[in-house]
Amino acid sequence: MVRLAALVPLAILAGCMTTPGADTVPGGDAAVFVANKRGNTLTKIDLATGVKAIEVPSCANPHELATSPDGRHVALACYGGTTVAVFDTATLTTVTAMDLGENARPHGIEWHSNGSIYVTAEGRQSVFRIVDPLGAKPDLLEFATGQAGSHMLAVSPDGRHAWTTDLGAGTVTRVDLVTRRAPFSVKVGVEPEGIDLSPDGKALWVSARKSDKAIELDPATLAVRREVPTGRFPLRLAIRPQGDVAVTSNLADGSLSVVDLASGATVRTIAVSSVAEAEQRLQVTIVWSEDGRRIYVAETGADTIAEVDYASGKVLRRLATGEGGDGLAILAKTGSAAN
Repeated sequence: MVRLAALVPLAILAGCMTTPGADTVPGGDAAVFVANKRGNTLTKIDLATGVKAIEVPSCANPHELATSPDGRHVALACYGGTTVAVFDTATLTTVTAMDLGENARPHGIEWHSNGSIYVTAEGRQSVFRIVDPLGAKPDLLEFATGQAGSHMLAVSPDGRHAWTTDLGAGTVTRVDLVTRRAPFSVKVGVEPEGIDLSPDGKALWVSARKSDKAIELDPATLAVRREVPTGRFPLRLAIRPQGDVAVTSNLADGSLSVVDLASGATVRTIAVSSVAEAEQRLQVTIVWSEDGRRIYVAETGADTIAEVDYASGKVLRRLATGEGGDGLAILAKTGSAAN
């Protein structure tokens, strides 16, 4: 068992402002958090005004983010190192940092409703469960995947299982977080990366970026149920909180593919940028607003977040981030988070 590392003072509060967008969204406390992997910073953007409210130093090559169930904290996977850092969502001051051990390279992360943080440790071919992350002595429990490049993850609503996409191995792995049975892996498409579990836990969806497909798996057996064509190079996949559709972020053509989960068909394509712009904008991470009305799309090459209205498919505004904005987490309002 790995134990809590010494606290790491990662952040120095430093506010900076940008010009607000023309459109606004409901909820004065709503915010999006952005991990800026080239700038090694963490940004908070106020969604009511479009203002970059705070930007602080974070860690080397920060990637994925997750907000706590109560909305008071945001956890950051420090992909260029070995730690998971936790920040206060109001001020972005550092609360704690936990070291996962040598060569961890934490990446995919989820702050579960049970209070634990789950995170992949790509360099260790494992998944960690961080129990009581804000307590005096959190426990860091490690579970092997046995697969190279365990990158993104999803966790079951009851916290009994996790699933990873393993970029190096080209597999999806099911990890038993309770009985510690041996992990189970299957090959899925070509370079599976995006992953999400339906809200009811009955369907696991994966985007295979070199197959240009979204693929539905049985969560228990990992058998393929359906394969759905998407846009080009679907790097990420996120299911709408309402559970009706999934969206893939298509890096090579700048689009979002909307997959109806009942019919298993791509029903819409949303153009966030043109094919000609896609190479410069480098569209990566996507996250839904809690009410399912907005999609936030990280354009890592342009240092912007595109705010997309789901109903119309219109890009409402582009919000400035730090350098290389990638990982995203959203806060619906004070005390209510969705990640």
